[in-house]
Amino acid sequence: MLRGRAVTLRPATDADVPALAAIRSQPEVRRWWRGGDDLAEAVRADLADDETRVYAIEHEGRVAGAIQWYDEPDPDYRHASLDVFLDPAVRGVGLGGDAIRTLTRHLIDEYGHHRFTIDPAAANTAAIRAYAKVGFRPVGVLRRYERGTDGRWHDGLLMDLLADELAD
Repeated sequence: MLRGRAVTLRPATDADVPALAAIRSQPEVRRWWRGGDDLAEAVRADLADDETRVYAIEHEGRVAGAIQWYDEPDPDYRHASLDVFLDPAVRGVGLGGDAIRTLTRHLIDEYGHHRFTIDPAAANTAAIRAYAKVGFRPVGVLRRYERGTDGRWHDGLLMDLLADELAD
């Protein structure tokens, strides 16, 4: 269990699937997160992925979203990549930044990571602003990076953060 200023991060379990699927079904979240028609199955697949660690983000005693990470194991390219989603009802009060800072600090202290990446949709300006507040910087546009829920290809923005740039 990891504690931030306003959030607690704990490993997500099967018991979290209904809450996380409900959050991912919100139009403001679903727009940016793929998952097919069965979002509960998509969340279960994330939890079952041996290479991805998923944490439930809790705020005031309830699940407010999820943050996950995986790492590049090649020692010459070692880094951790993050993804996060929040319930739209709790956006705008810094919970996403708190979750990212809390997990990133843990990955620095416990795993020795020095570099982190995140890859929001290039059109997701709210997420990009939130990541920049934590210290992430744009690296480049990933052209036609992911297929959106509309079936078309959309650009992504690769952002990275070095451990000594983490904004507290």
